[in-house]
Amino acid sequence: MTASTDNKTSQSARRVGHWIGGITSDSATDYLSRTSPRTGHLVSEIALGGPEDVNRAVTAASAAAGAWESRRPIERGRLLTAVAQIIRNNADHLIALESSETGQTDVEVRSQIEGAAGFFEFYGGLVNAHNGEVIGLGADYHSYASRSPFGVVAIVTPWNAPLNQAARAVAPALATGNVVVVKPSEYTSSSTIELAKLASEAGLPDGVLNVVCGSGQDVGEALVRHPAVSKISFTGSLRTGRAIGRIAADRVVPCTLELGGKSANIVFADADLDLAASGSMVGFVGLAGQMCIAGSRILVQRSVYDEFLDKLVGVVSQVRPGIELSPIVTPAQFTHVQEYFHTATKEGAVARVGGRPASGESVAGGQFVEPTVYTDVNPDMRIMREEIFGPVTAVMPFDDEDHAIRLANDTEFGLYAGIWTTDVSRAHRVPRHLQAGTVTVNEYLMDHVETPFGGFKKSGIGREKGLEALHHYTQVKTVTIKL
Repeated sequence: MTASTDNKTSQSARRVGHWIGGITSDSATDYLSRTSPRTGHLVSEIALGGPEDVNRAVTAASAAAGAWESRRPIERGRLLTAVAQIIRNNADHLIALESSETGQTDVEVRSQIEGAAGFFEFYGGLVNAHNGEVIGLGADYHSYASRSPFGVVAIVTPWNAPLNQAARAVAPALATGNVVVVKPSEYTSSSTIELAKLASEAGLPDGVLNVVCGSGQDVGEALVRHPAVSKISFTGSLRTGRAIGRIAADRVVPCTLELGGKSANIVFADADLDLAASGSMVGFVGLAGQMCIAGSRILVQRSVYDEFLDKLVGVVSQVRPGIELSPIVTPAQFTHVQEYFHTATKEGAVARVGGRPASGESVAGGQFVEPTVYTDVNPDMRIMREEIFGPVTAVMPFDDEDHAIRLANDTEFGLYAGIWTTDVSRAHRVPRHLQAGTVTVNEYLMDHVETPFGGFKKSGIGREKGLEALHHYTQVKTVTIKL
């Protein structure tokens, strides 16, 4: 029986199968009917795989591993650069595929698609410079350390930015000579499947990049438990990350975990408040807040609190759901965000704007909520401590720099933080004290492939992006020769 998320099946849907060994593969079990979170109409039927599909994909990857590792790095780099170009050549098609399942605006998805191309371009150009080192042990020895791929890498990605998240892990993994099996979210699989097909057209050998669709329970767990998988990369929730981490620990397999966030966005009194208000709005309204780096805690120096709040409410009030604001991607998450609205009210928070599902012609049939700003909050409230994953933020005053740092660090997460200030000394001083993997100053959402990305505390283990990612997809081998 085919699972379904909605009964609106008036239009035909594309059927999405797995990509294994360079060919499309039908599901061994069933398909999930996927409806658009923007309109409620059926858009795709996604293969629901199982352990047998995982085993076929890992077997195909294993068969391709030796030849791919043996290629000169510069040859692998040329192929990755070709993948970048074919992504750009097919950007409109990829945008249509992804936006149909995520409901995100074309502007948002186009940026993500360009970012995906950028990952392949960056690592395609960088890979030949990722070398080992000679170690000086004196005249009697020649010693060197080289970097080797792990082999089969399992990559499990979320539903909020599927193609970009896949490319972020796939590109460095392939650049360093690994082969890959990707498990995208069953809600947003189409663009990742299309990426694998386009990579094949660009010349990537069969079996080097495989995609198996399906649920975490049926596909994700089978993949990370597979004995031939030697490295795991996961982006998603803390709960699932913990489960994968336990499996990796039991198997003694390295893993990169990029998990949740509850990021602080700090506005000092000397900041450009207009810039801070508009930038802070983008920081929690972009992708409808469905991003792990969302600035869902805005801390404002008390002397400018009221002025900033008025400016923030002003810009947020102009955001139109269904036009500038995307829908919530999954039905479960749509319900989850609304539950936080009830929780916030019960705990005494005040919604200065929003705090309810969106209504009107532009959101008819979709899973939209209003962009929401809460005040009258304290650090113990759930909306100040838990990741909501929706266009929701809470604004709280602070007295001085030390107070701001204490409030910002008062969370189990440590993925991202923002600072707004015109004081150059503060711009360097405060980041040293913030427990976050990335800190931005005077622009909240900075997404550069060149910069390492990952979290402190329960926001994860390891790093993606930048040169650092290449280290996480290789293992070091030391050779010492007595002369």
